[in-house]
Amino acid sequence: MPLVEPIPADLNADVEELAKFFNETLGFCPNSILTMQIRPEIACAFINLNKAVMTNTGRVTSPLKRLIGYIASENATCLYCQAHTIRAAERYGAADEQMKHILEYKTHPAFDDSERAALNFAKAASSIPNGVNEQIKQDLKKHWNDGEIVEILAVISLFGYLNRWNDSMGTTLETQAIDSGNKYLKNTTCWNVGKHV
Repeated sequence: MPLVEPIPADLNADVEELAKFFNETLGFCPNSILTMQIRPEIACAFINLNKAVMTNTGRVTSPLKRLIGYIASENATCLYCQAHTIRAAERYGAADEQMKHILEYKTHPAFDDSERAALNFAKAASSIPNGVNEQIKQDLKKHWNDGEIVEILAVISLFGYLNRWNDSMGTTLETQAIDSGNKYLKNTTCWNVGKHV
């Protein structure tokens, strides 16, 4: 049971309009947004931030952004966000091999060196204490320019917020997210619904 129950999506016209963004990314409005909208200013600000961060402006592709979010969420042990990021990666066309072997990204042939550098950065930047060291920085700069690094870190930071929100709130997972979690994560990463029932 969540700490605070979500409220219906149509209670605030501004939030309802902005939340249409999630119909593309996930196929539904997440319960996290339906909880945030108890304070509409927070929901609106968060949705606009999410849209800005997840916009594909170049080589940091939409599927890679979702896989970066997954690694950050897995490292933070947020089961809710793990299911959401793998679902969004699926909807944005990430390769099945990458989704099925996401935790093997360091060695699996489905990942190239630039993706490994971004995912290593996601793991290090989402760690407490922060694990970004000189080697991580050098590997990242070898493959990504400053603008792309800003995009990558924005994804990691966005999911830092979501990981704290959903894990503390105990946000209820939606059926579609559970289906994606079961399809790609359950047999390979010990993923489960946990407290997000």
